[in-house]
Amino acid sequence: MNAGYRAPEASHRYVLDTVRSVDRDRFLAALFAPEPARSDLLALLAFDHELARTRLVTREPMLAEIRLEWWREAANEAAGAGKPRAQPVVEALSETARRHGLAAEALIALIDARAEEVEGPLDVLRTGRALADLQLGVLGIEDGPTREAVRTVAAAGLMGEGPERDDMVRQARARRAEIDRAALPILLPALSLTGNLSAWRKPLAYWWAARRGRY
Repeated sequence: MNAGYRAPEASHRYVLDTVRSVDRDRFLAALFAPEPARSDLLALLAFDHELARTRLVTREPMLAEIRLEWWREAANEAAGAGKPRAQPVVEALSETARRHGLAAEALIALIDARAEEVEGPLDVLRTGRALADLQLGVLGIEDGPTREAVRTVAAAGLMGEGPERDDMVRQARARRAEIDRAALPILLPALSLTGNLSAWRKPLAYWWAARRGRY
C-alpha cells in the first residue's frame, strides 16, 4: 500500500459537490462513514458517475471506447506509484486507491462493466458487484454476508422500479442480523429504493436507521 499521495483540496471539493448534486441518496449515506473513508467513498461514487456519463457524452461507440480507454489508463495511474493525471476525480481516486491498496484491476472491472452500456443494456449485477467490492475495500470489510448484502443493494440501485428490485432489497434486508454495521454507509441507500421518502425526510430517516443499525 502506498498512502503517500494526497489529492489537492480542490479535487476533494469537486468530488463532494458532484456527488451531492447527482447522487444525493448515496451522498447522504456516505456521510455516516468516518473520515477518511467518507471522502474515499465519495471519490468512488464520482468515479462511477464519470463512467456512467459516457453514454450521455457521446452516442458514437468508437468515441465512447476512447473515453473509457482514457479512464482505464487513469485507473492504472491512480493505483500506481507515480503522480496521477491532473483531473479532479482521478486525483481523489488516486488518494483513495493508494490509501486502501485498491488494485488497478478492481477499478478497471468497474470501467469494463460500465462499458457494456455503450452498445447494450447495463449488467446491473456485474456493475453493482464491481462498485460494491471497491466500497467494501475502502471500509475494510471482508465477511461474506455483508459482502452479499452490499452487492445486492448496489445492483438494486441500478435498476428501475419494479418487483425485481423490491425482491433484491428484501434479500439484502434478510441478512441484517449478519452484516457488519460498518457497512451501513453503503447499505443505507436501500431505504430510498422502497417506500416514498420525501427529500426533506431522507436525512432524518438515514440518521435514525444508522442509529438502529437498519437499512
